[in-house]
This record gives sequence, C-alpha cells and structure tokens, in this order.
Amino acid sequence: MNLPIRTLLAAGIAMLSAQAFAQITLYPQEGWRGRPIAVTNSIRDMRAAGFDDRASSVVVERGRWEVCEHPNFQGDCRILRRGSYGTLRGMGLNDSISSIRAVPRRRQVDRMAYAPEPLPQPSYEYRVRPSERLYEAPITSARAVVGPPEQRCWVERQQVADVSGGSGAAGAIAGALIGGVLGHQVGSGSGRDLATVGGAVAGAAVGSSMARRGGNEYVQNVQRCQVIPSRTPQYWDVTYEFRGMEHRAQLAAEPGRYITVNREGVPRM
Repeated sequence: MNLPIRTLLAAGIAMLSAQAFAQITLYPQEGWRGRPIAVTNSIRDMRAAGFDDRASSVVVERGRWEVCEHPNFQGDCRILRRGSYGTLRGMGLNDSISSIRAVPRRRQVDRMAYAPEPLPQPSYEYRVRPSERLYEAPITSARAVVGPPEQRCWVERQQVADVSGGSGAAGAIAGALIGGVLGHQVGSGSGRDLATVGGAVAGAAVGSSMARRGGNEYVQNVQRCQVIPSRTPQYWDVTYEFRGMEHRAQLAAEPGRYITVNREGVPRM
C-alpha cells in the first residue's frame, strides 16, 4: 500500500474516531422539542450552523461538551456531561449558546465548570431525532382522559355551647335542695309536705335550666370535605392513520387536525 493511500485511510479512521468519541444534539425548544441539529465537531461560531442563540435543551449522546455564550469559546461556558438537559435556564444559557466544542478525555476540568447533573436519558419519548424525515398524518379521533375525582377539604369555625351533663346535674341538685327548704317553710302538716316536694321539683328544674344557660361557649375548627369530579385532562388519547395503518398515541396536549410522525408512524413533537 503506497503512502498517499495509507495517509487517506489514517485520516478517515481519525475522523470516524472523532465522531464516535462525542456527539451532542441541540433543540430549539425546551423539553427536547423542535427540529434539532446534531454536532460531532467543534463549532467556533454557531451562526455558521444557523443555530446561534437558539438552543434551549440538549442531549449529550457521547463524550463531554463545552458550550459558551460567545463565539470562539468566550464568555460564560459550561461543561455538559452525557445525558439530557430539558432546559438550559438553570445554567443561564437558554438561547445563548454561540460556540461549542468537545472536551478531550484527558483534559482535566474543574468541577465548578460543570453544569448541573443531567438526566440519564431523555424522558420525552416523542422528541425529534437528528436527520429524521417527518410527515403529517390525519387524526381520526381524539378524546380527553380526565383524572380521578378530587377531594377538596376546608375548615370552618363553629360556635359550640358546653352542655356537659355534670354542670346540669349539679344545678338540678342544688336547685332541689333550695326549693325543698323554701317549700318546707310554707304551710303545716300534709300541706307542708306537699310544699316541700313541689319546691324541690321546681327548684331542680330551675337549677338545671340556669346551669345550661350559664355554660361556657367556645369556637372550634371543623373540617369538611367534598368529592368533586375532575375536569382536567390527564392526557389525550389520539387515533390517526399513516400509510394505510391505524395508530394510537397518548399526548400531553390537545392535538389539531394532524399529527407529526416519522417514517415508522411514531409521533414527533
């Protein structure tokens, strides 16, 4: 094998190795939404890729990447590790990335330069993959699936009178004694006995009534609850047709007349 051919093969192998070493996907909307771009090489100015100050979420497929707010890797920069970043707001780089480059494995990086820990992998199933061809499929039916009934509780202040049996009984006994003594002083013979009994009965009734009226009143908090049917959709159950086949999907938001899918008919949002 002559030298020029060996040189070309070596260059090709080096290029493939670099691509296998690192890859990052940038999305124009938070939550890995919108048409992304995949990057495998350093870019000093994102305007050349038509993606300057547009990245709002990121998936690092392989390797580590340094993203900076100004061209030529200037300004505020962060190191992104392998994983998913649903938003760049927390690191102050939402719609602010202007340059990007892979970080070599051997390069030592201060831990303060790293962005917060990413998710292990994208949690959004219907994210668009780089270089995917997309299609519009007509939706044939869509229904909202609401959640379980909701229990709503509140606290009311309620005035309560203390009508415990102890105070009423004590008042009745005291009233009977007083009424009996007063009745005994009225009349003589059998008439005195009848007056004593009558006075005791009347005194007991009056004493019990006065005890109830004189009881303490207080305010207490009373909790009340009511079960209310939910009206908020948890998701939308959607049926659509693509290439002669019926498909179903569950979407977080109400769909329109069409749904975006890839060539396998899987939704892409």
